[in-house]
Amino acid sequence: MEETAFAKLNLALIVRGRTADGYHDIDTVFAFAEDGDGLSVAEAEGLSLRIAGPFATALGEADDNLVLRAARLLDAGEGRGAALTLDKRLPVASGIGGGSADAAAALRLLARWWRLDRTGEQLEALARQLGADVPACLRSRTVRGTGRGDRLQPAAAHRPGTPLLLVNPGVSISTAEVFRRWRGEASEGNDLEPPARELAPVIGEVLELLRAQRGAGPVRMSGSGATCFALFRSDAARDEAAASVAAARPDWWQLASRLR
Repeated sequence: MEETAFAKLNLALIVRGRTADGYHDIDTVFAFAEDGDGLSVAEAEGLSLRIAGPFATALGEADDNLVLRAARLLDAGEGRGAALTLDKRLPVASGIGGGSADAAAALRLLARWWRLDRTGEQLEALARQLGADVPACLRSRTVRGTGRGDRLQPAAAHRPGTPLLLVNPGVSISTAEVFRRWRGEASEGNDLEPPARELAPVIGEVLELLRAQRGAGPVRMSGSGATCFALFRSDAARDEAAASVAAARPDWWQLASRLR
């Protein structure tokens, strides 16, 4: 049995301020690509995780991975078995919800695999224990997130199927460090862009290159960076942009996809 951990985008992200518990109050619109990491499961005694794929080496020990943490949380000490394999296709620490999406995919996949009778609300309660973005990633549909990003409401944005291009310049950024450097400044589309660009100035180059592509708009940084994205009106325009970016910066990672 298989499940996709869909790449997360922040179509807009406003930081309202710091909260008493040290976190930040945000207002964001989450959207998701049709593609992402892959997660599969097979029969086994006990829980295990094997990590493969182009970004496997960028992750730490499998035993501390959010996928296994999600599996243990859902199992709740019942001793169910599952041999999980994570195909890590998305860059790590890149602002597109990789770990959160993986954890959410594990909850969806194992609820089916173990034939558990869990409501969406029950799974979201578990998701909140794993991270602020995990509830949105569990739904993997366009939603508005407030609070830490885990209070979700329906949202209307770009239509499903909208062509999308994701670009990452090969830079990993600490989300905690980006938030720590946030000084209250606003930025069009994503308030975390200024502190992220302090840490990785190359983000400005990515945004500039995407904005120069014919038919690109809107163009944003996602989450805390460094991945940026552009939406297009047609697959042909997106694919033309992808070829142009690859020619200009063949060392940068990119993914051509569509909105779910």
